[in-house]
Amino acid sequence: METKDSGQAMLTGDFLPKIFGSLDENIIKIEKAFGVNIVNRGGQLAVVGENAELAKEVLRKLLQIAENGEEINETTVNYLIDSMRDGTIGQINGKDSDTVILTTTGKAIKPKTMGQKRYIDLIKKETIVFGVGPAGTGKTYLAMATAIAAFKKNDVARIILTRPAIEAGEKLGFLPGDLQQKVDPYLRPLYDALFEIMGAEAYYRNLEKGAIEIAPLAYMRGRTLDNSFIVLDEAQNTTPEQMKMFLTRIGFGSKAVVTGDITQIDLPGSAKSGLKDVLTLLEDVEGIGVSMFTNKDVVRHPLVQRIIKAYEKRDAKEAFKEKRKIRLRKSDS
Repeated sequence: METKDSGQAMLTGDFLPKIFGSLDENIIKIEKAFGVNIVNRGGQLAVVGENAELAKEVLRKLLQIAENGEEINETTVNYLIDSMRDGTIGQINGKDSDTVILTTTGKAIKPKTMGQKRYIDLIKKETIVFGVGPAGTGKTYLAMATAIAAFKKNDVARIILTRPAIEAGEKLGFLPGDLQQKVDPYLRPLYDALFEIMGAEAYYRNLEKGAIEIAPLAYMRGRTLDNSFIVLDEAQNTTPEQMKMFLTRIGFGSKAVVTGDITQIDLPGSAKSGLKDVLTLLEDVEGIGVSMFTNKDVVRHPLVQRIIKAYEKRDAKEAFKEKRKIRLRKSDS
């Protein structure tokens, strides 16, 4: 419940301890961000200060998140503060209708940022979607969740998960074991997501039936993938030829999600990234969607967001210096 007095905003609810956080860390962060004072008056939050209404809106969203049974942490608070500042907080609803799927433990998987929400909406709308951005933005995890949800609703007959094994040419062949054991180290993040969302028993059962397939990208060649939900992970490590091969595998009734981070390309030497290439090549092609994530969409530990910001700042400085050198060379000539 919310009330408003002269010069202050009030907010009440049964989830105030969850909103306050450990040692009131969430409230302190909001107070510093908006220059207000927040006081708990017998179960009511009184927000006093020039920006009381802004702080109250953040608190209202936190209450909504708490009522939905979701976790509130530093990342959540930071995101809401940033969203309040850039005017997008009104687009955040946190409704259960946003839930993609429930895990085996009953946890609801849903978009936590507007970038993630746009990503999920694109996947539902388009045939092929590229999710591009830094680590920790949920690109792969949400793609996996959407694939499993489509499979459970019988929208597709199988799930195919793949990623390039960039050492496949030489080193992969010298690893011990059969094909599955050779590629397991490269595909482990996909297994982890499958086990959490689907459960190990359901995974192995569907794997035996051929309803789930996990394989290195090289084994997609020559196939036509009908009635499938295909996820290509770590796509920044594909070559343009591999990317073309993958995209032309898509058959009738299928949907594909391609995820990657173009700042973490591990290809050897001067090899060109198929992901960087295709984003320009297919930007105006009907049926294809591109969702670009930023550090604001990072939902891991807040330190990850700060690390990404530091790298982006450094990269921007280097890009500026390089452009300046080019301009100076041109002026000298």
